Amino acid sequence: MVNINNLFTPITLGKLTLNNRIAMAPMTRSFSPGNVPNDMVVEYYKKRAEGGVGLIITEGTCVGHKAASGYPNVPFIAGDEALAGWKKVVDAVHSVGGKIAPQLWHVGSIRKPGVEPGGDTPGYGPSGMAMPDMVTGHAMTKDDINEVIQAFAQAALDAKNIGFDAVEIHGAHGYIIDQFFWEGTNKRDDEYGGDLAARSRFAIELIKATRDAVGEEFPIIFRWSQWKQQDYTARLVETPEALEAFLTPLVDAGVDIFHCSQRRYWEPEFEGSDLNLAGWVKKLTGKHTITVGSVGLNQDFLPEDGTANFKDAEPVSLDNLVERIGQNEFDLVAVGRALISNPDWVNQVKNGNFSELKAFDKAHLMKLV
Repeated sequence: MVNINNLFTPITLGKLTLNNRIAMAPMTRSFSPGNVPNDMVVEYYKKRAEGGVGLIITEGTCVGHKAASGYPNVPFIAGDEALAGWKKVVDAVHSVGGKIAPQLWHVGSIRKPGVEPGGDTPGYGPSGMAMPDMVTGHAMTKDDINEVIQAFAQAALDAKNIGFDAVEIHGAHGYIIDQFFWEGTNKRDDEYGGDLAARSRFAIELIKATRDAVGEEFPIIFRWSQWKQQDYTARLVETPEALEAFLTPLVDAGVDIFHCSQRRYWEPEFEGSDLNLAGWVKKLTGKHTITVGSVGLNQDFLPEDGTANFKDAEPVSLDNLVERIGQNEFDLVAVGRALISNPDWVNQVKNGNFSELKAFDKAHLMKLV
């Protein structure tokens, strides 16, 4: 019999102390007209903190660069009005005992001209490619690279100054940092292209600049994935040895916590071991890790054909998750869609009210509650 209390033991991750092992996964919601978090957004996050979430990681919030946004009505973390909106969110979460980190985001070459803000600005990327071998945007110059790096550093500093407890840098899912990592979208012939070590240079410089901006004590989370929204089968590394070589410079640059994104958290990362991606990252780096991927649900988010036909999903047993976190395979688990449908998911699970958990209905994405 697994002990559900494994999910509810407090934990200290460097300077970040949490009441339990459950984080809210970042999920784009597009309910911030003018790119400013409003009172609905404040209430949305406050409810999840009241519902027991140990650490809220916000939806992707764009850094202050002209090509950062790729979707309408997503929040920014730049400019007085947006920062004031986020300050209200932070204060509301703190008022009910929660902790919160913004996810700092730049979509890169996925951007299409016309999304505001940015007007006719094309997508920016290492080679102007959102898809391998298909140039649709702007190949970044070194000045562009420096501008984006500084935008992330400034966003992190602003987040610290308005009271966030940590920051997460979005380096996953085929967005700008991942476009540098991925050989399919990085065809550069300068110091930012070549083998994976060279393709990691952009991320390393960005993390270092962020660390310099926020100081040594402020927690930096880095989210990364093997898979890309452009290709679910894509992989950056194929062996534990290659994974260690990839991660070590990111640790040296200043990452405190790795948020390891899988589509299904229970799947092993390499043959010959049951460890998932977060398990391997913790084993190889010694850093704290967050696992994520269809937690508490019987379906992943999107079908294999890459369409946006989001799947409905039913609650499932947490026994496997609870056992693994009890074995210290990873430190935190990020819950996504289950928290959209159940703001009090954490407290319901803690109290054993599994029969009261609502299924995830894709219609729930159409409103913010």
